[in-house]
Amino acid sequence: MPSDTAGSWTPVALSADLPPATVIPAWTPAGSIALWRSQSGRASASSDRCPHRGMRLSHGFVRGEALSCIYHGWSYSPAGGCVRIPAHPDLVPPDTIRVAVQRVEESDGIVWVAAGEPAMPPPRLDHLVPIRSLTLDADITAIEAAAGEKADAGGLIQVADCPWVRLLPAAQIACTLIHVLVERGRGVADRVTASRIAEALRRRAETRQKDVS
Repeated sequence: MPSDTAGSWTPVALSADLPPATVIPAWTPAGSIALWRSQSGRASASSDRCPHRGMRLSHGFVRGEALSCIYHGWSYSPAGGCVRIPAHPDLVPPDTIRVAVQRVEESDGIVWVAAGEPAMPPPRLDHLVPIRSLTLDADITAIEAAAGEKADAGGLIQVADCPWVRLLPAAQIACTLIHVLVERGRGVADRVTASRIAEALRRRAETRQKDVS
C-alpha cells in the first residue's frame, strides 16, 4: 500500500459499503478500528474499544454526528472526544475521556485510513470504478500468483487474462481484503464478469496458499 517513512494508507472499504449512520469493523497496521459514517456523511475511524468497559465500538451505533457504544451508550465525536454519557445526562464529559482516531480520506469510491502520518495523500484511481470487496484466506503473494501479475507501485494488481480488472489488496490479520475495480466505462455485464473473475481468483489463491502452508 502507498507508504513512506512517516506512515501508510490502507484501503479499508468501498464508500458504497458505508452508508450514512452506519459503523463497521476494519483493520489497519495501527490496529482494529470502528469505521463509521455520520448522519451528515462524514467518514471517521475510531479505535475499536470504548475506554469505559472495553466494548468494541464497531458493535455500536451512530446517531447524528457521534458514534455510541452499544454497552452503556457513551458517545464519541469524529475527533475522538466523549460527548455524552447517558447515565449522567447533565455531565459535560472531561477531555480526558476519548478514543484514538485515525485520519480518513475518501477518493474515487474508496475509503482510505492512515496509519501514522503519511506525507502524501492516497493515490487517485479516477480511471477505475470499484464494484465489490472480498476477503481471501491468502496472502498477497498467493493473490499475485493467482492473478498472473505482480502489484504495481501503487499497490494495484492487474488480472493477466482480463486486464481491465484490477485488484486493490489490503493485508489483514491472517487474511487479505481485496477491492475489485474495473476500468471506467465498462458496463453492467463487464462488472458482473469481473465479480465472477474475482470469485474464481479467490479460489485459486486460497488453494495456492494451502499448498504452500
